[in-house]
Amino acid sequence: MGSCRFILIVVCALLPTLVSAQQAPQSDIQTLNYKLVPAWPKTLPGDKSLASGAWNYWQVSSVAVAANGNILVLHRGDHPILEYRPDGEFIGPWGDVTFSEGKVAAISKADRTASMSGYQATYGFGGCSNCGAHEIRVDPEGNVWVVDAPGQVIMKLTLQGHIIMTLGTRGKAGMTPNTFYLPTDVAFAPNGEIVVSDGYGNARVMRFSHDGKYLGQFGERGNGPGQFQLPHNVAIDRQGRIYVADRDNQRVEVFDATGKYLTEWDHVGSLSSLVMTRDQHIWAGGVLRDLDGKAMGRLPGEGANARAHGAALAPNGEIYFGLLSGVVEKFIPQ
Repeated sequence: MGSCRFILIVVCALLPTLVSAQQAPQSDIQTLNYKLVPAWPKTLPGDKSLASGAWNYWQVSSVAVAANGNILVLHRGDHPILEYRPDGEFIGPWGDVTFSEGKVAAISKADRTASMSGYQATYGFGGCSNCGAHEIRVDPEGNVWVVDAPGQVIMKLTLQGHIIMTLGTRGKAGMTPNTFYLPTDVAFAPNGEIVVSDGYGNARVMRFSHDGKYLGQFGERGNGPGQFQLPHNVAIDRQGRIYVADRDNQRVEVFDATGKYLTEWDHVGSLSSLVMTRDQHIWAGGVLRDLDGKAMGRLPGEGANARAHGAALAPNGEIYFGLLSGVVEKFIPQ
């Protein structure tokens, strides 16, 4: 009974992502001319020359396009980062980073106050070996960044996969300049600043210098302008404006480069991924929006639109989505 109850709690933590299609109907948004690539990536050959299926994917939490053009798939099983060529050919496990075994779990509304986070970290239960794997991003210099949510750290890695900087304090939750409480995402400003959404346990967005020095923060728990229930993802435009997906409030809030509230996009669903395009539009899940939040179109089908937890955009316009169901979806423009 205890194991079943824990599984139910974890499923509840993921539910906002899984049901976003129902919360944000998209039937009135035009379908863009993209095609879903079937069965990406390719299956791996077994020792009998038979297809053995995909690698041990356990919840694909995000995807990144590396500086060399290869695709980095972040998942919560053994060898948490896997490298593929764009055509889906498997290269191998990537990097020397591992993630916490902790999980993010929902807290019942009956057990929390209005100012309390709706999420907590749980440790010591059986399950995925790298459950902390939450997000992977590539900065303008080609460095790879990964977020370990229950590990309370964000790590910067070289293209070879070696850790060269760590933000936060591993294993220590807090709300100081040197600690996170279940961080969710990282983004990079045109002036070189690093912007972090510290989102499941805390309700803030933090700014760091290029070399990792704390510069400031903004946000608090709530439903009003400039407040967050779950700041889950961050994107930054060419002007330095910061776009934050406040997933539990089903909106995107927009701030200037210093954190001053500007505006918000309401009723966009429980978004779990934001990706800025080179021509300054935003993929919000599987919907392409302009910087005022107006929907310009959506991808065909409902998979990526409804369930994307992380996404990445290649220079040629191809887009990849990581789904917690354990698959990657790739769409190519026609």
